[in-house]
Amino acid sequence: MKLAILDRDGVINQDSDQFIKSPDEWRPIPGSLEAIARLNHTGYRVVVATNQSGIGRSLFDMATLNAIHDKMFRLLGHVGGRIDAVFYCPCAADTQCECRKPKPGMFLDIAARFGIDLAGVPSVGDSLRDLQASAAVGAQPILVKSGKGRRTLEAGGLPTGTLIYDDLAAAVRAWTGA
Repeated sequence: MKLAILDRDGVINQDSDQFIKSPDEWRPIPGSLEAIARLNHTGYRVVVATNQSGIGRSLFDMATLNAIHDKMFRLLGHVGGRIDAVFYCPCAADTQCECRKPKPGMFLDIAARFGIDLAGVPSVGDSLRDLQASAAVGAQPILVKSGKGRRTLEAGGLPTGTLIYDDLAAAVRAWTGA
């Protein structure tokens, strides 16, 4: 099975330092939905792994998170794409949970759920913590410069072997040739 792991905010949709707190605030990055559809059409299953501390901070609730994801799924469907699963950590940043990136808990859950070794699996993020979680399980860390990616790149300290692309569309073109 071919699998790709994507962070959500800053990779699939526009990010905000104030969090994405409603479906109206969720806006896809140009080309990202089509890139996911290309992944699907070339045989990839696509999984989202996202920290959603806005829940732990009481900025929005589970019903709102589900409505945001429903919008994402609906818009993806319009371009022939799909996401096979969404894994999220609702914990606030100051908690010590194992699922919040940079810890690898979500990635270990993905491996268990799909019955796959994540070694070499492309894992796309825009923050250092996304890349660190990827590297911790042997996945291929991929930094996109969208979202917080440019700041992440400038700060340095990326895991060894991190690939860097302008955005999700460029990353998908590079690794699928599509």
